[in-house]
Amino acid sequence: MSTPASVSLGRLGLLGCESAPGLDTLAIEAALEEASSVRPLTRESAVALLRASGRHLLHLLDLASALRDTGKGWTVSFSKKVFIPLTRLCRDRCGYCTFRRDPGEPEDGFMTPEQVLAIASAGARVGCKEALFSLGEKPELVFPEARRFLAGRGHRTTIDYLASVCQLTLAETGLIPHANPGTMTIEEMAMLREFNASIGLMLESVSTRLTQPGGPHHPAPDKHPLLRLRTIEEAGRLRIAFTTGILIGIGETHQERIDSLFAIKAIHETYGHIQEVIIQNFRAKPTIPMRAHPEPTLLDMLRTLAVARLVLGPQMNLQAPPNLTPDAYPLFLLSGINDWGGISPLTKDFINPEAPWPQIGVLRDGTESFGYRLRERLTIYPEYIVHKEGFIPSTLAPRIMALVDEAGYPKEERQHGAGAAFHTR
Repeated sequence: MSTPASVSLGRLGLLGCESAPGLDTLAIEAALEEASSVRPLTRESAVALLRASGRHLLHLLDLASALRDTGKGWTVSFSKKVFIPLTRLCRDRCGYCTFRRDPGEPEDGFMTPEQVLAIASAGARVGCKEALFSLGEKPELVFPEARRFLAGRGHRTTIDYLASVCQLTLAETGLIPHANPGTMTIEEMAMLREFNASIGLMLESVSTRLTQPGGPHHPAPDKHPLLRLRTIEEAGRLRIAFTTGILIGIGETHQERIDSLFAIKAIHETYGHIQEVIIQNFRAKPTIPMRAHPEPTLLDMLRTLAVARLVLGPQMNLQAPPNLTPDAYPLFLLSGINDWGGISPLTKDFINPEAPWPQIGVLRDGTESFGYRLRERLTIYPEYIVHKEGFIPSTLAPRIMALVDEAGYPKEERQHGAGAAFHTR
């Protein structure tokens, strides 16, 4: 009997690819048997499943999809957002990044509060509810220009300035901030928590090997895994609804990829605050040092997503960005994802500017073609609004509760309305 996975992958000619040799076949079959049981998946089995192909791949996808359906049902979510690149100055120099700027380059410096409000207000008018703030890490530590800008506005650090514009955005436009400022101290996160319903930091990888000379994280002090793991853990102590994930295809081994997923799982099991895990695929670009580095294949993404679902369990929100695999992203539904991330009808993806967001109508069609319902969410997931106590800051509770229904999703009648200003003290 054909499954949706076999039909979809068969049409693309992917089922016969990458046949596994004999010893691999035994390890993969044992791993699939383990995944089918009630036993937790071991690291060794997870690594083996990253080599699945053919009928083994179909079995893997079926297991991941069934687990997603058990935990998440038939709803696949997204957040309607504006993307605000507060500053592209950054002290890190990752081998795959096109976002960062040095002083004197185009689009350097900081956005002013007026520029931030102009974007956020335009987003509110078209029904966006999230203001995603992305920015370089700690530019004031290396650039006098950054220090001068911040001091001229009464701030000592970039995080101080970020907190002030998040508060302003919430008060003046009603959009709910979600900040991605990089590694932070617990004190910095406590400050941001007052005006951010959720905060994000991609773990990317636990591999210290990638920080060594020649690795993509060598000239990036803030990408050391211990610093990033500490930030994620301390966010749990503060009960911050947190977004993290891994970046695949940057030179990590299969073992390191699996170790990264297990590190995320361990922290979440302690604090219960990781609201979503993103599996993001590296994309080569002509201006980066890694421009000749091979990209992950579609099969890499399908297997990694499926294994992530099996490792992280049925309740985790698992996300893959659709704009980075524009011709095939609906297939990710076969791997057990239940979220597409932030989609903007207004602003581009400044991290991957060559990759436009899909139109929401097209995203809905692709989702429904696999039998799932697309539904908008806020930047904080419904379960952290309705079922988990202590994750909504008091400064944000009135705004969030006014937006959502009893299930924690934005009220249907407000899906296409403009955002309203919400004044905080």
